[in-house]
Amino acid sequence: MFNFKYYSPTKVIFGKNAEEQVGELTRSYGATKVLVHYGSGSVVRSGLLARVKASLDDVGISHVELGGVVPNPHLSKVREGIVLGKSEGVDFILGVGGGSVIDSAKAISYGLAEPESDVWELFEKKRRAKAFLPVGCVLTIAAAGSETSRGSVITNVDTGEKRAYDDDISRPKFAMMNPELTMTLPDYQTQAGCADIMMHTMERYFTQGGNMEITDEIAEGLLRTVMKYAEVLHRDPTNYEARAEIMWAGSLAHNGLTGCGGSGGDWVTHMIEHELGGMFDVTHGAGLAALWPSWARYVYRDCLPRFVRYAVKVMGVMPQAGDVIPRNGEIRRWSQNLADARQERCMILCDLMLECQHLAHGVLCAWNYLCHGVSFLLLVLSFPSPFRSLLHS
Repeated sequence: MFNFKYYSPTKVIFGKNAEEQVGELTRSYGATKVLVHYGSGSVVRSGLLARVKASLDDVGISHVELGGVVPNPHLSKVREGIVLGKSEGVDFILGVGGGSVIDSAKAISYGLAEPESDVWELFEKKRRAKAFLPVGCVLTIAAAGSETSRGSVITNVDTGEKRAYDDDISRPKFAMMNPELTMTLPDYQTQAGCADIMMHTMERYFTQGGNMEITDEIAEGLLRTVMKYAEVLHRDPTNYEARAEIMWAGSLAHNGLTGCGGSGGDWVTHMIEHELGGMFDVTHGAGLAALWPSWARYVYRDCLPRFVRYAVKVMGVMPQAGDVIPRNGEIRRWSQNLADARQERCMILCDLMLECQHLAHGVLCAWNYLCHGVSFLLLVLSFPSPFRSLLHS
């Protein structure tokens, strides 16, 4: 294993009617004027926005609102929020929605905390943030994990760039998580969210060493749980227990827990999807689900034992007599000493696992988007993967 720092300061209020506590919790962080940030009209039609504002009113916190956040949130909306926040003297930002809303709220916070600088410079990696306005959230979509993560992803429509910026100072102060708020989501959005949750764990899982047994077991259990309850929600979208399992999995998958002791993850699939998302506005989870099998076929021989373990522990592939399931710390030695016959059998297991991969019900729809990016994909996949570079270093 590698040394690691685990930092997850977000207070989570989980369960039915959790959003009713948002006023008191916001006041506890010293807020006097709140920017309520949200997406489409769904939070208005459901009455959620009205309940949130009423909760703030009950504790005497004034507020302004800014809606209109879209999937793959736009830099233009972030800048609109910064201008509004400055003029209104906002000192706290409350995101009411999914990952796109929370990412946009985080970006606005960066801009308000350092108004003399252009917020896009953070996403261009030209500088690091020195300050951040406090952010809280009421989660309505289980997917991105932004409610507990250190990341924010913003799209610059003018340049066609989709870029991420990560910093621990951006972890929300609190996350109100009521699984009932996710019950009205379309099936496609639910399943794309499940794919995103899985990929946040899988990006950390497939590494070149340093993995801990306890972390692997947590990650594998999370992946099996998401696969199980994604199918339940496809049949029964109002199943509260299934919604709760998926919602909590989304937070655990991206708060750093499933990467403890590892090398930090690969993240190539995410980076490729960001390029596609910036150019073609691809649904993030669906894009990841469509891309990952191609990435896996490209690298699996370089980390074969890891894929074998995934096939057996997550996908339920039954090993044959004589197969070896590698333990942590044995990956390189095991890979170097594989007999030809056993290596061939393990490759068959990996191929079977890949063919059986069903990350999300909506994956087939993603190919409609990806057809436009075929030439781009071929170009990207022609370059050596950082995964291979690590192995041969």
